[in-house]
Amino acid sequence: MKDQYDIAVIVGSLRKASINRKVANAIVNLAPDNLSFRFVEVGNLPFYNTDLDDENAPEEWKAFRASMAPADGVLFVTPEFNRSVPAPIKNALDVGSRPYGQNVWAGKSAGVVSGSLGGIGGFGANHHLRQSLTFLDMPTMQQPEAYIGTFGDLFDENDQITKDGTRDFLAKFASAFADWVALHSKD
Repeated sequence: MKDQYDIAVIVGSLRKASINRKVANAIVNLAPDNLSFRFVEVGNLPFYNTDLDDENAPEEWKAFRASMAPADGVLFVTPEFNRSVPAPIKNALDVGSRPYGQNVWAGKSAGVVSGSLGGIGGFGANHHLRQSLTFLDMPTMQQPEAYIGTFGDLFDENDQITKDGTRDFLAKFASAFADWVALHSKD
């Protein structure tokens, strides 16, 4: 068992004032010390196209794959767009899974948090993402499930969580994720 686990954080929302990014930051701040987080941006990745995946692949793809390779786990925090994940996440999954036989996702522990302004907390996006993660060979934490609904008033003007119950839940999620990563780590 390692003392420290490298966790890549991928946020599906590209907005500057993204509530999902605030949720991701809250989880990072509430997580146990054995997790070391780094945000990996996915908004600048050119759309995946097999025709480009050779020695002349876009530099952004190469850099992304290299940044994902050392990660022990990945925390996905995503909004729901049309009952699915936003295009940047799906594109990142595709870029990281290719070329064939070089899947950077394989064996990495995954945690999924979804959120929305509505009451169901991004349920559709959460489960749609889990389908892809299963195919990509990412052991994905099942419990606690994390659907953060009606989060329009979840943060104050200093980006601090306003609801004790949500803060407690995210701390519980972060702790469970730390245990999950330790259990499924290859090292």
